[in-house]
This record gives sequence, C-alpha cells and structure tokens, in this order.
Amino acid sequence: MSLSTTSRPARAVRDLFATARGRDRLTGLLMTAPAVALFLVMMVVPLVLSGYLSLTDWDGYTAHPAMVGLDHYRALLDDPEVRQAAWITVLLAVIGTLAVNAVGLALALAISTPGRTNTVLRTVFFYPYVISALIIGFLWSALLSTNGAVNSVLRAAGHAGLPFLSQPGWALASLIGVVVWSGFGFTLVLYIAGLHTVPASLLEAARIDGAGRWRILRSVTLPMIAPVVTVNVVLTLVTLLRSYDLVLSLTGGGPAGSTQTAAYLILAQSFQNNALGYGSAQSMVLTLVTGIAALAITFLRRRADERAGA
Repeated sequence: MSLSTTSRPARAVRDLFATARGRDRLTGLLMTAPAVALFLVMMVVPLVLSGYLSLTDWDGYTAHPAMVGLDHYRALLDDPEVRQAAWITVLLAVIGTLAVNAVGLALALAISTPGRTNTVLRTVFFYPYVISALIIGFLWSALLSTNGAVNSVLRAAGHAGLPFLSQPGWALASLIGVVVWSGFGFTLVLYIAGLHTVPASLLEAARIDGAGRWRILRSVTLPMIAPVVTVNVVLTLVTLLRSYDLVLSLTGGGPAGSTQTAAYLILAQSFQNNALGYGSAQSMVLTLVTGIAALAITFLRRRADERAGA
C-alpha cells in the first residue's frame, strides 16, 4: 500500500506530460527554468535580504544584528541629506527622461529613411550608449573640469573658464547633459524601429487630406508609435532613478552634494559609513518608488489607448 501510495504522484506527473500538449508544457517549463532561477537569485533573493536588513542596525560586520523595526524608515523622513538626494534624483530623472526621449525622437524622424549617410549616423549616435558609464564620466570629467580641455580652449581664446563641475547649478546641468548624450542612442534605435512600423498608406492619406508635417506627427505618427514611447520612457526613467556610476566618475556627488543622487547616497552611507541597515531602508524605498513610477506610466498609457480605441 505504501508503494502504491507513493507512486501516485509519479504516475500523475507522468500522465500530465504524456500527451502532446503535456510535452509542450514540459518543454516550456524546461526552457523558462534557467531564466526563472536567475531572476530568483539575482532579483528576489537580494530584495528579500535587503528588506530584512532594513529592519536591523547591521554595520556589515556584526554576526547577529539587532532588530530596530521601522526606525530607519522614520529616520528617512527627517534626514536632510536624503531629502536633497531625492530632489536631485527627481530632477535628473524627469528632465533627463524628457530630454533623452525628445532628442532620440527628433533624430529618429530625421534619419529614419534608408541611406548610407543615415546608417553611419545611426551607428555614431548609438555608440555612446555601449560605452561604460564609468568611462563616460571620466571622459567628460577630463573635458569639463576646471583645467579640462574645454576650459583650456576657452582660456586660449581669451575667455574665462566656465564652472561646469565646480558650482552646484552648473554641475547638475552638466550631469544632465552627459546623461542625455550617453542615453539618447538607445531611444533613437527604438524610435527608428517604431517609425518603420507606421504604414506608409496612412502617411500618404494624411498628406492627401492636406495635413502638414506637425499634424501628421501629432495625429498619425505618435499614436502609432505610442507603445515604443512608453517603453523608452519607462526604461529611461528607471535607469535614471538609480543612477550611480556616472555620478561617481563625473562629479563624485559634488560639489557640496549638489549631484548626489539617491543611489549614490545609498552606497556611500552603506559602505563608507558602515550603515548597511539604514542604506537597505533607503534602497527599499527607492525600489518601491521606481516600481510605482514604471507601473503608473504603463497604466496611464494603457488608459490612453483604451480611450482612443473607444
């Protein structure tokens, strides 16, 4: 009886995958298993561990950290450094996302038609995106620093140098500019792919009806590539909300913390100040905000599509 009882699950599994549909289901499970395992190891486990550490006062060395509950989360509300980093992150994410997508779309409209010159331009514009953000930061730091190449050229021409990285306002503007330069190539490629899906018959019909270039863009092209716009906005926003490496190599968070983003502050406090519990609390809040922002944009885009379809 024991043998029969224990063999029932095995027979059930065998019968489940005996049919053609069952074998297809098994193949699908086997194909997705590595991706699921990787997602669990790289995303879910660190997130759960970070959530646990955010409730402790762990300094990175203590074997048994003491539980502090929600104290770290309460402390975030009264921390001026956290508020400043949050404000800088919002500015960088919002302005950067708008600028990256505006530049990418404008260039896509200009060079989307086939041609040797446009092919070369696409490659040139996309190239900054494949360079490491750390390298980009060091490169632009050498160009924009007080004694960098740009200021050296300005002084040689008889002009005073500009404080690209030495004054708070200039430093933040320079950071946003470098973000746009390094990121618009990715949106450019997606926008070009989206523009190629717009039926030529719709564009021709709009021209016959007397619609101008801007009317066609607003009433035909943008609605047709709306899903691409949503993908680009979400990916760019998520990337900028967790900006760290470019800030590290370009400005180091300075001057006076004027370019210190939330992700940069999290890592600085976690490892330089040995406050991994407090840093984990900040990372959980940042993860939550990032997820809400991405879901909100997707939801609004879907609602807009539903209204347009109605």
